[in-house]
Amino acid sequence: MKPELIILIAAFGAITAGVWAVLSMFSGGKSRASERLEEMRNPNRRRGLAGGGDSGTGMKGMIEKAAPTLSKALQSKDEGEQSVLKIRLGNAGFSNPNSPRNFLALKIISLIVGLLFGAIYGFANMGVSNNSWMGFVIGGGIGFYLPEGILALLKMSRQQKSFLQLPDALDLLVVCVEAGLGLDAGLRRVSEELMEGAPEVCQELATANMQLQMGRPRREVLRDLGIRTGVDDVRALTAILIQADRFGSSIAQALRVQSESMRTKRRQMAEEKAQGAAVKMIFPLVLFIFPGIFVILVGPAGIQLMDNFVNK
Repeated sequence: MKPELIILIAAFGAITAGVWAVLSMFSGGKSRASERLEEMRNPNRRRGLAGGGDSGTGMKGMIEKAAPTLSKALQSKDEGEQSVLKIRLGNAGFSNPNSPRNFLALKIISLIVGLLFGAIYGFANMGVSNNSWMGFVIGGGIGFYLPEGILALLKMSRQQKSFLQLPDALDLLVVCVEAGLGLDAGLRRVSEELMEGAPEVCQELATANMQLQMGRPRREVLRDLGIRTGVDDVRALTAILIQADRFGSSIAQALRVQSESMRTKRRQMAEEKAQGAAVKMIFPLVLFIFPGIFVILVGPAGIQLMDNFVNK
């Protein structure tokens, strides 16, 4: 084994041990008062402790405890930037109050891992030179921006699912409201009935219903619902509901009009994709299908022409 490779493996082991030691420093036990305060803030933790589980142990618990310190390097003091990050995480489905802190800590950890792998790859293939440091820098950049890319993909996927699931939820909500239920009871009924078929929309509706039961004003809850989902149609729906609640108009009629509008928009999007399918099929036809057809049709004639030229 080459000495350079041995040095790289030893450096990797030393850095890994150092990171593990830093995380272990934050995994010490807390006082009973601190644990009880965390149980009051997080009911899920209280249920987990009641069942005999310890959510603060293991690597996950260590990372959660180290997250406040790790995230300080990237945490912005501007409230506007913090609000933007919270909205992005909420659009991706991470509405926990600690989600921004955990996301920033994850970026730091991903940066460290990217630097390690980039250094190992660069020094192992190119030795100690200027080019090997490029692998170090590229690995760190990829590790730093990888969580951002994953967050963008999760946000896009969740918004697309919410857009496709919303008309069905609106139809059921219209039925509930016309049957005599109020808006709050209708939201709770929809979130219970469509949880398996439309989990993203039902989760947001359940959150809005919980906020209503806690006593928040309906206008604020509906406005937060539109911001949290990040879907334009949901924002339009919440604006219509706020207007109907303010002027006392029929909520069922407003929901029915919005549902029909969303179904029309979804049908138009499907027609647009169907019209573009012919253009997208040109490339596989030219690259894969036309050559085979050309060989089958022109191949025998070409062989006969070659035989005729040879015989002459």
